Amino acid sequence: MLDALRKGAGTWIAKLFIALLIFSFAIWGVTDFLQGFGQNTAAKVGEAEVSMLAFERTYRQDMNRIGQQLGRPLTPDEGTQLGIPQQALGRLVAEAAMDNAALGLQLAISDERLAGIIQSDPAFRGLNGRYDRNRLQQVLQANMYREDEYVLERRRVAERSQLAEALSGGITAPQAYVELVDTFQSEARDIDYLELTRTDIGEIEDPSESVLATYFEDNNAQFRAPEYREIAFISMTPTSLARPGDIHEDDARAEYESRAEEFAEPERREIRQMTFQSEEEAAKVADELSGGKSFDDVMTERNLTANDVSLGTMARADFLDEALGDAAFALEEGESSGAIDGRFSTAIVNVKEILLARTTPFEEVKDQIVRDLAREQAEREILDIYDEVEDARAGGALLAEVSERFSLPLETTEPFDAAGSSMTETTVTLPDADGLLAGVFDSDIGIENDVLELNEEGFLWYEVTKVTPARDRELDEVRASVIEAWKEEELASRLSSKAADLLATAEGGTPLEDIASQEGLEVQTASGLTRNGNPSEIGREALQSAFGGPIGTTAVSDNADGTGRIVLKVTGVTVPQFDPATQQATAASDQLSQQIRDSLVGLYITEQEKLAGVEINQVGVAQVMGLSQQN
Repeated sequence: MLDALRKGAGTWIAKLFIALLIFSFAIWGVTDFLQGFGQNTAAKVGEAEVSMLAFERTYRQDMNRIGQQLGRPLTPDEGTQLGIPQQALGRLVAEAAMDNAALGLQLAISDERLAGIIQSDPAFRGLNGRYDRNRLQQVLQANMYREDEYVLERRRVAERSQLAEALSGGITAPQAYVELVDTFQSEARDIDYLELTRTDIGEIEDPSESVLATYFEDNNAQFRAPEYREIAFISMTPTSLARPGDIHEDDARAEYESRAEEFAEPERREIRQMTFQSEEEAAKVADELSGGKSFDDVMTERNLTANDVSLGTMARADFLDEALGDAAFALEEGESSGAIDGRFSTAIVNVKEILLARTTPFEEVKDQIVRDLAREQAEREILDIYDEVEDARAGGALLAEVSERFSLPLETTEPFDAAGSSMTETTVTLPDADGLLAGVFDSDIGIENDVLELNEEGFLWYEVTKVTPARDRELDEVRASVIEAWKEEELASRLSSKAADLLATAEGGTPLEDIASQEGLEVQTASGLTRNGNPSEIGREALQSAFGGPIGTTAVSDNADGTGRIVLKVTGVTVPQFDPATQQATAASDQLSQQIRDSLVGLYITEQEKLAGVEINQVGVAQVMGLSQQN
């Protein structure tokens, strides 16, 4: 989870705010509830404020991004444990500290310069690679920004960048520093090694009864039976309530007519396009095409591939450039246009294939329309039934009574543990409702539980019907598992002991070749190993051991998959001559220089926070984080 957090800052909005600066997150001045400010203020640094809207938006975006990387939504508690709200607010407070400093220095940027910055942003480029206002609107809408709000924020970012550039612009890492880092990264090692696997140990015999009993007693908790629970539940979803048989064919046909556009496919054409730097060049190619040369011939002459010219299959409405669309739909199949003065460039289009307009008959989509209507009807009914079920439960009705009264199936589960596994360690199929497992094991028999939302836009009512307490198992119940666990532990012990003996022999001066001959092993080699290289051959632990000392160093470590041991000896060390012009050295220089600049700006921000003071509306922030109900 923390690895996912480290990889998180990937959205364009996050990049916008941190591309110029790496802000300090943790060191603030004063942290008080703002008695004198409105509830719309999350924090204040000097004269600069962080709005509650800005905090909530940043916090939600960070939560959503991390949730997408983890494959599920994060709860407020999980977000807090990962430090997401703290980092979001810390970043905004750091920006406010810079805003306050820029305000004090009377920094500003002209409207013309600001417009140029926005229009040069790659995020707002259209298909032609140029600034596209429609793209700007789409991106801002997707990130919950109004245009005026974004322009103001971009102005503040530009003013911060002026201050940051003045503080650290042009600073580069000393070459000696870069050389040390480059040498560390590029040093290469060669090793010889012996690999011990389970086959080198041989078959592990079953333990004696006394040994097995002792092992079981010492590791009893490992084989303890967990607590199991069973539940009865009622689920109500639009799908389960839907009654397709109630939908009359006349209603389905009327729906078909009202959604006619959905079932009608307009004429589409597979379009190819060539663009030109000048009208003269386009006119010349157009003359060649009208003179009998094929579009494919021109592609070959201009070294263009199918991917270079294909626009795909497009309807008339798909064209952003009306001139191109008009030309493309005036052609016959296989024909090419003349030179077209388009919005973005001069072009020639070719129609490779025409797909005629088509309307899907009612009979082909009738069943789907009936299902849609039935589901829509169920969606209208579900909240009314939900209220009635809740009223019945408030009146003391048990789930069985609710099931009978509302004709909702009452289902039961087999016993399952807190991980959702059965007594035979298979996964139990449970309703898809967030918080169900936790709720079941926080509840008890006879407790009325809160209704849960199903991920299919429905509701789930459940009650615990049986609890099987956790208990210590008898040896005979888990004998096979205990024997297997003992063998695995014994195998690991023998591997480690054998590897330690081989290491001691090697450290005593015996060549690995002699050891391999005596033990029936093979000496293997790995050359050109680097600290940050791919450890797949020998494993990460062995790679680290290879850099643990000078030539002649010996070590023992786990093998690549962790099931065996490696005894290695360093046989060669190569340190390339430092060349500041190499790609690796240049990248290291850029990275180290940026780190130095970031550190300077971070120190400045910390000092500004101390001087101006930081005030936090902790109650308002807690409400945004969803923690107020827990206090």
